[in-house]
Parts: sequence; structure tokens; C-alpha cells
Amino acid sequence: MDVEKRPWGQYVVLADHGGNYKVKTIHVEPGHRLSLQSHEHRSEHWYVTSGSGVVWLDEDRVPVTPGASVDIAVGVRHRVSCDGDEPLVFVEVQHGTYFGEDDIVRYDDDYGRQVGSASA
Repeated sequence: MDVEKRPWGQYVVLADHGGNYKVKTIHVEPGHRLSLQSHEHRSEHWYVTSGSGVVWLDEDRVPVTPGASVDIAVGVRHRVSCDGDEPLVFVEVQHGTYFGEDDIVRYDDDYGRQVGSASA
């Protein structure tokens, strides 16, 4: 399994069954967060295994700790931040018709990546 490094941490694809689902583990380093984003072709289910943080779902903010789960529907603007002293780790199950990294529409990004585009 290949580790994909990102400015906020890393992820590993555990299963990629192209037709209808993809599974990743995602590690968000303390003090970091993913971009505010949405997807047009997939929903996501996140299950937190360690660490603590906050998930943004449109206007809502949901604190998460181990055992918490969050469902993200197609088109919902979302992001997650790690607010603890250890990485926030969660399993992400994607379900839909397309799972490419170019299905990310960015609205805000802490790392200078292009907003409004589909990109990793």
C-alpha cells in the first residue's frame, strides 16, 4: 500500500473497487485541517479510530473522538481539523460513481492549493 503525503498529513488506500466503493485511512496531523471541499460523484462515511477534531458539514461543526462516525452526502461542503496533541485518524468509505481525486471542488485551503478547482 502506498502512502500519499499531503500538507495536512497522509492517506493510504486500503481498497479500491472502482465500480462502487473505495476505502482509505486518513491521518491529519495536530493543528492541521483538510481543505473545505465537496464532491459531485461520491458520498463519504468517516469512522474515527484515534485522536480528536472537528468536522465541518456545511454550517454545522461536529466534534469527533474515537468511535464517532460522520456521513457526508454528495455536494455537502466539508472539512476536518485535528485539534488534539496526536494525529486524528479515521477510516473513509467512499460510495458513488467516481472516486478520482479530481472530484474535489475546493472552497478554502490553508496550503495555497487552487480554490474552485478539482485537485488533490
